[in-house]
Amino acid sequence: MTTDTPRTIAAVDLGSNSFHAVVARLQNGQLDILDRLREPVRLAEGLTDENRLDEVVRQRALDCLSRFGQRLKELPPGSVRAVGTNTLRRAQHNAGFLDEACQALGHPIEIISGVEEARLIYAGVSLSIAGQDQTRLVVDIGGGSTELIIGEDVRPVELESLYMGCVSYSKRYFPGGEISKSGMREAVLAGSIELEPIQQRFNHSLWQMATGASGTVKAIRDILRAQGWSEQGITWSGMKKLRKELLAAGQVDELRLEGLSENRRPVLPGGFAVLYAIFDALGVDAMNVSGGALREGVLYDMLGRLQHQDPRETSVDAMLERFHGDQVHARRVEQAAYHLFKSMREMWGLEEQDWQWLKWASRLHEVGLVVAHSGYHKHGAYLVQHVDLAGFTIQEQQFLATLVRGHRRKLPLSWWKMLPATQRPKCEYLSVILRLAVLLRRGRSELPMPAIEAWLEGDELHLGFPQDWLNERPLTVGDLQQEQIYLVDAGIILRYD
Repeated sequence: MTTDTPRTIAAVDLGSNSFHAVVARLQNGQLDILDRLREPVRLAEGLTDENRLDEVVRQRALDCLSRFGQRLKELPPGSVRAVGTNTLRRAQHNAGFLDEACQALGHPIEIISGVEEARLIYAGVSLSIAGQDQTRLVVDIGGGSTELIIGEDVRPVELESLYMGCVSYSKRYFPGGEISKSGMREAVLAGSIELEPIQQRFNHSLWQMATGASGTVKAIRDILRAQGWSEQGITWSGMKKLRKELLAAGQVDELRLEGLSENRRPVLPGGFAVLYAIFDALGVDAMNVSGGALREGVLYDMLGRLQHQDPRETSVDAMLERFHGDQVHARRVEQAAYHLFKSMREMWGLEEQDWQWLKWASRLHEVGLVVAHSGYHKHGAYLVQHVDLAGFTIQEQQFLATLVRGHRRKLPLSWWKMLPATQRPKCEYLSVILRLAVLLRRGRSELPMPAIEAWLEGDELHLGFPQDWLNERPLTVGDLQQEQIYLVDAGIILRYD
């Protein structure tokens, strides 16, 4: 850990039911929790059929983020990581809301995939119950999605995210708070249908203990314990008794259960139906409850990155191997890109951490060859954008895919336009560096890179090669001539000698 490492970090979880923030201090490589914030925003409640947020819920979310922002405003850039889950994944095309949300919080907000959410949840759970070496099933029921993971110690083995949650199911199957037998039956059946494709992968024979995380599981645990239906955790017999109580009440407002909070009451039926389906489909008899969940997982992930244990590095190398990439050539391009990056970084205002994107794109630039040689840069971009890459957010995968898409042929102007305005210049500059690195290594030679000088004169990018180097490589000269034509679209005039 360097002297520049922040001593206090924070994670913000923009869930479909509640928003959470947790602040922690780094002490001797460990995390001490300083503060926790939680508000029941119920974001999924305001999601329309067109995947837009209605104005009431939108404003409720922004007001909450403003309050969180006041608590986090003293923390420097890079010390706060905020992640959005299912509802924001579905509403991510509402760019206006995301911009307002970032402004209200005072820090960037990332949208993570369901599988990445599952990975981070497992990190939060496994590290909160360290010392248990059994294979475990982890279940996290959120407002709009449910994540299931099978893991061993701190390593997830199976990861899944399903479209069922306490808010979405309460809204769909228990409208107006009515808890009917037909509604409960339909909700449990819908959950069972969601679970059917993964039932064999998550069958009870494949794990030794079940652990639940987050609000729904904690609320049901508290209710069962308060009624004397379970001494700790959640049991199948206790779930059946709670089902009878819910149906007997008939209405959310009529629920008189000790241990049930007012905030949890409106979404209890939907969350219960999801958990009931999981117990039934996967053969769960008992489930303990973890204090850690997504936000703790985000904190531990941040700690790993600060200590140079970035899971994204492993994901990139695993993808290169999975799609049978030429690892030797990928490293040659990476070395060429690093040589050019060092030479061109200052003139384009790039930062040292920008190198990681160039490094990863260099390694993955040819993965599309596994599909076809023709247009392989397009195939590669599609794979990078859509494959599950642990550690990457949806926005980060889009950025990396854009670099891969633009490493050859015409510049990906439409892809650049899809990026946030603040990221476009950096992506354009990194794309140019990657293109030149690929061009200079096109012959796949083992010979070292020449000492190339680079400088700017207005819109002109000048490359200076050693004497006679270009004269001995007419094919490289031809490639540079073609590149001059391509770079015009980026407003760059390429000169070389």
